[in-house]
Amino acid sequence: MYTQSKKVDEWSARDYVRISIIFFINYIVLGLLCLLAVFINTGAKFNAFADYFATSEGLHNFVYLMLALLLIVVVIFLFFIFEKRNFIKKTKNAVMIFSILIVSLIISYGLGTINIYIRPVALCALIALMLIDRTTAIFMNMVMCMIMFLVDTYTGAQYNAGFSALVVGFSAGLIAVYLVSGVNSRLKVLLMGLVISVPIIINILILEGFSLEFLPIYILTGVSAGMFSVAFETVLVPIFERMFNRLTPYRISEITDHKFRLMRKLIQKAPGTFNHSIIVANLSESCASAIGEDSQMARAAAYYHDYGKIENPGCYAENQTGTNMHDDLTPEVSAGIIMRHTVDGAALLKKAHMPQFLIDVAIQHHGTLPIRYFYVKASKMTDGEVDIKNFSYPGPKPKTKIAAIIMIADGCEAKVRTLKDRTHENVDKAVKEIIEERMDLEQFTDCDITLKDLDIIRATLVNALVGVYHDRVTYPKLKIGKRKY
Repeated sequence: MYTQSKKVDEWSARDYVRISIIFFINYIVLGLLCLLAVFINTGAKFNAFADYFATSEGLHNFVYLMLALLLIVVVIFLFFIFEKRNFIKKTKNAVMIFSILIVSLIISYGLGTINIYIRPVALCALIALMLIDRTTAIFMNMVMCMIMFLVDTYTGAQYNAGFSALVVGFSAGLIAVYLVSGVNSRLKVLLMGLVISVPIIINILILEGFSLEFLPIYILTGVSAGMFSVAFETVLVPIFERMFNRLTPYRISEITDHKFRLMRKLIQKAPGTFNHSIIVANLSESCASAIGEDSQMARAAAYYHDYGKIENPGCYAENQTGTNMHDDLTPEVSAGIIMRHTVDGAALLKKAHMPQFLIDVAIQHHGTLPIRYFYVKASKMTDGEVDIKNFSYPGPKPKTKIAAIIMIADGCEAKVRTLKDRTHENVDKAVKEIIEERMDLEQFTDCDITLKDLDIIRATLVNALVGVYHDRVTYPKLKIGKRKY
């Protein structure tokens, strides 16, 4: 089977040093938080704090804690190097990982000083799930539980605190990851807090004993822990979204709203491009869902894939109303103008602080494809051979399956629109030609799309396009009174 191998960014020695420094700095921050935990657990008194380190047991516990933390940081480093190599290479992503972890620890330990069972134990997992992905959320949840266990056990916390961190945190965090995944409404996430509370309550009862006298208190603290988890997640995720420019389900809903400022600008300046983008978004969403990719991200990326056309909307056929400015231009100039929209789109989206994924798709969705119309036109106007590179997009090629889907959907929508007879057979033939052309031109060599994926995409596009451009019944003339309709 034909399968593209997913390319991994090459790392230089400088990259390893840079990321290692970030991890070491955050290790120092975690160490300072451990010192603060010791200070709090010794009654927040400097004399008691000093006495703790004066004993061999206290000093031994803290040294062990710091060495254990160092080991955990090394494990985090190895996990991301081997599992999320491209992701961790970006400095802001490395900073984001530890920001999520440190903020979650501060909030959890802060509330834990009131009652260890009201800690928002699922907070770290929920934030990681929204900002990164499920795999990372599961891993970060385990890291969070382990660090809380170490801090509780080796800084003089209550006896049940360590077990609470491991058992309650681990179970509630994983349940939160699997239940909240795919939920796009903040209100629904808030309601999930009640579900997350169930394993917390059960674990509290196991740790403290099934006492009818304290049952209402245990239930209240368990519910508080679940609700605190989703409440803090709801507050913190928008902050992290902006700080690290991440694309979450919440932000997707915001930026795909037609009232969003960039969408309004596209509607006003390039209405034809907007309508084209809506159709491509519907097609891309269906294809992404069919092959197991994130359909919401596909929709959002498709909305903005041609955003660069607002710089010169009249240069593109979908926005023209009778006059074609390219009739008065040379093919070379026309091709240069058309090719600019990928670069312009990426620049405009970057200037507007839009998520990096949208920027990447905007510049990748034409890859290095040639602009066939102007290349053929130039060939007819000259006796010599025309260099096709002068009529080809600068790239890069699609680096994700979603970018590849949008490349295919974009070409198919444009081609099927030109068909006079849009039968199922003709649409299927047109879609096959678009996919085969892109394969022949090696447009999918930088992403991990497979022949099976492409076959599913083809079938999905054919069914969708036949539905979009279906034939309509000719309405008969109707006479009502003296008026004809």
